Amino acid sequence: MKGGGGWAGGTHGTLTGITPSSGSAGSASESAGVEGAVSATTDTGHAVSNGSFAMNPDGTINTVLWKDFSERGIHEMAVKAKALAKAYYGEDARYVYWNGFSTGGRQGLKEAQANPADFDGILAGAPANNWTKFITTELYPQILVQRDLGGVSITAAQHTTVSNAAINACDVVGGVHLGYVPDPASCRYDPTTDAAVICTASGGSNATSGCVTPAQAIAFNKFWHGQTADGSVPDPAADNGFAATTAPAQKWYGLARGSSLMGLAGAAPFPISSDMAALELQDPTIATPSFLNATGNGADGWKSLTYPQLANAWDRGVALQTAFANINTDNPDLSAFRDRKGKLISYHGLADTLIPPQGTINYYSRVATRMGGVAATQSFYRLYLVPGMGHGFSNGTSNANANPPLPTNAQLYELLTAWVEKGIEPPTRVEATTTASVRFPTVKTRPLCLYPLKANYTSGDPLLAVSYTCS
Repeated sequence: MKGGGGWAGGTHGTLTGITPSSGSAGSASESAGVEGAVSATTDTGHAVSNGSFAMNPDGTINTVLWKDFSERGIHEMAVKAKALAKAYYGEDARYVYWNGFSTGGRQGLKEAQANPADFDGILAGAPANNWTKFITTELYPQILVQRDLGGVSITAAQHTTVSNAAINACDVVGGVHLGYVPDPASCRYDPTTDAAVICTASGGSNATSGCVTPAQAIAFNKFWHGQTADGSVPDPAADNGFAATTAPAQKWYGLARGSSLMGLAGAAPFPISSDMAALELQDPTIATPSFLNATGNGADGWKSLTYPQLANAWDRGVALQTAFANINTDNPDLSAFRDRKGKLISYHGLADTLIPPQGTINYYSRVATRMGGVAATQSFYRLYLVPGMGHGFSNGTSNANANPPLPTNAQLYELLTAWVEKGIEPPTRVEATTTASVRFPTVKTRPLCLYPLKANYTSGDPLLAVSYTCS
């Protein structure tokens, strides 16, 4: 079964038409045609592509469609697809797998939590669990621009200048600049103290169009730290926002230093984030104009939200989990899935441009605490973090020349099937590689270490996996 993306709606018709919303995990028709598997995907109960389906015509919460979207659609798809396969082939499927990314990753975790008998193996990439928490926080950069910068967006050139400076400060291994940040947890770059990015008119040394003012430099620290109730941000030297647990004043995490911020802090909000604030506050006018409702359509009301009002939306998202069918998908009790011998592999790019990887680390840590520790958890659930990878199997950094070594979906899926069918445990290190091209002729490799291990440079060429150990 293949997961969806975003709100996971859309029209699913012909065999070649069951491809929408499958994201970086590939399509259902691809699995059927290439892998030879019976495959399926679902619109999770709605045809529209934004969040307006989840609001009743009177502005209240549509609990039925929230339930469909959160879990019922994916469970019913699993049940019915297995029944159809048995009816056609005359026998039960030998193995049943879930392969999803983003929303599809969240759907995989939901299945392990709520319907643990549906799948033998689950591959959950960049899971969009902690849904209301991280999606409400996705709107924070836009509120910051409205409140702190007078509604004037930071330009693409300015984003590139500051984010590339963060990479340059944190990417050196063995005397070589990798072009991406290998360990965002240790990167504490602070543009407010870097004269090379501050405009000359503000006392800095940068005279290009990509220079930033001191206020804009502070904004970057806020982007990276994540949402706070009052728009405050700590000194990065004390707290860079990248930890397994959120800091006391931190509502949720921001994107990691070095990742491209254009999707969340560009000229317009990421639409799902304004949709989510409208649904939490039950006011459709807060959303963008594509959000349609009988009580009033979206009217970009998000622009007038204050920091406390956005914090209230965040709090309401948590308080409304029952009405939202527990969309946050953050239950750490996976005992039923473990006990029926289910296997789960998750992965997340450390330069994800939409979903902070810290949320996945946070969830994994909570599962480990609940399930008897990391070693016990790794008997059925393993996590890999991928430096430089964005929201998909691609370069997620602000550096267009980064070319980080990345795994493939097929590579990770093969680890899962070997674990389920042959009992071969996913290894402590998985080798990621680049593909030689005219633009990037040098092939680079890197080990992806089983979390919580990290790749540590020993000696040799920093661009080759053999120069690292996982420890």
